Amino acid sequence: MSSVTSVTGARRGERSDHRWLILVIVAVAQLMVVLDATVVNIALPSAQHALGFPNSDRQWVVTAYALAFGSLLLPGGRLGDMFSRKRVFITGLAGFALSSALGGAAVSFGMLVTARALQGAFGAILAPSALGTLVSTFRDPRERGRAFGVFGSVAGGGGAVGLILGGVLTQYLSWRWTLYVNLVFAAIAVAGALAYMQNSPPASRPRMDWPGTVLASAGLFGIVFGFARAELAGWTAALTVGSLAAGVILLTAFALAERRVSHPLLPLRVIANRIRGGAYISVGLTGIAVFGVFLFLTYYLQQVKGYSPVTSGLAFLPMVACILLGSNSSSIVLLPRVGPRALVVTGMLLGGGAMAHLTQLTVTSSYAGSILPALLALGLGFGMIFAPAINTATTGVARQDSGVASALVNTMQQVGGSIGTAALSTLALTATASYLAVHHADPLAPAAAAVHGYSVAFTVSAALFGAGALVAALLLPSRRRMRELWDTPTTDGGSPAAGRVPARALAADEAARAADPR
Repeated sequence: MSSVTSVTGARRGERSDHRWLILVIVAVAQLMVVLDATVVNIALPSAQHALGFPNSDRQWVVTAYALAFGSLLLPGGRLGDMFSRKRVFITGLAGFALSSALGGAAVSFGMLVTARALQGAFGAILAPSALGTLVSTFRDPRERGRAFGVFGSVAGGGGAVGLILGGVLTQYLSWRWTLYVNLVFAAIAVAGALAYMQNSPPASRPRMDWPGTVLASAGLFGIVFGFARAELAGWTAALTVGSLAAGVILLTAFALAERRVSHPLLPLRVIANRIRGGAYISVGLTGIAVFGVFLFLTYYLQQVKGYSPVTSGLAFLPMVACILLGSNSSSIVLLPRVGPRALVVTGMLLGGGAMAHLTQLTVTSSYAGSILPALLALGLGFGMIFAPAINTATTGVARQDSGVASALVNTMQQVGGSIGTAALSTLALTATASYLAVHHADPLAPAAAAVHGYSVAFTVSAALFGAGALVAALLLPSRRRMRELWDTPTTDGGSPAAGRVPARALAADEAARAADPR
């Protein structure tokens, strides 16, 4: 018996020694997926010139990735619950790398768009398995906080890193390297996964819910496509309205179908809990704002202030630094002391204040006085939102549901980004056109009109942050409630952060919350 115990202890010690290396591997993979949503944007003009496609087609290089990624995230997450997470993770990495190589070698517009769609499909497999690996690897609440601090930094700052990297690669090498660079990230992550990740298939493999998969994928495709189409054709276009309506109907049918199947793609217990529901909403609302900030500030810096792609990318570095600071300090130091509610509410208020400050931009505003303070506040705000919200969204999830719960986090961020890009772009363009109609005689009107449009978008983003603060205040748990969830024993011997929260504990938690809202 002692020899068996010693062997078991040695294996646990080996896993313990490797868990921080696993965090690095997962962070590299997540960075590759997140920055790919923005790294190609700066390279688009160069790619368009090289391949000779018109402006009307340029959007599809971005949209193809978003459509495949957003619509396939839920089934991609379920794959991690059905098979060995290590194998799913490596499959996603390899597929993403090969798709990137295909895009980098593209000789036609069709080849480039196909590669971007394949990137999105394999990203939908990779991203949930990366987050699910963290959920199952880090069971201690304190270590879990550190891990999610790093992961939250990547989730919040990866888009800005993409802008910087895209500018440098495009300006000094070639637009093709914005795709080839993924081969480097993938090689590092695959080598690390093969060396350090455990091959641990689930004890009981859940079956794939094929009707739910079709309904969810088609519904999310309709939503993402509808918002992408709205940016190009307007909100009243028949295809826009039809896609959004079909998406809503299909997702409603999906929710109804999940109540009746024995092995649902998205068990409703994952989202029915108010704590996780509040975290998912917080991630979604912040996703809208993140993509809006990157989009309109990049336009402002390049088109109004005349910054080069590299300079405009470097202008976001202070925000990235503050995301790193806010994410790690909130998860490691503050989360155990104040709980996710206070952190996310504060982060939302910081984001709203920063957006309100950006509404004061003019054509002659300076970077140091008008943009930098907002970027610093946004960075701290994003850091205080993403890491605690992602941590909370995966708290109390059973092992067999951790993949799909992780996928839902990515789904909220991706769909939020699609909504933000389309809705805020439409509002900004409408406001710009209205301004030009009144001030068309002014020689500075085009630049002033563009800034006016950005200000309208920032105003809406500020209001969304305010709504996010209200949602977080009402739904997210306090420090005491979160500690109770962490400390409640589970059937697998871990904490609810790693395993399943017993039904009685959840019921007691809800009853206590109703009696004492602290």
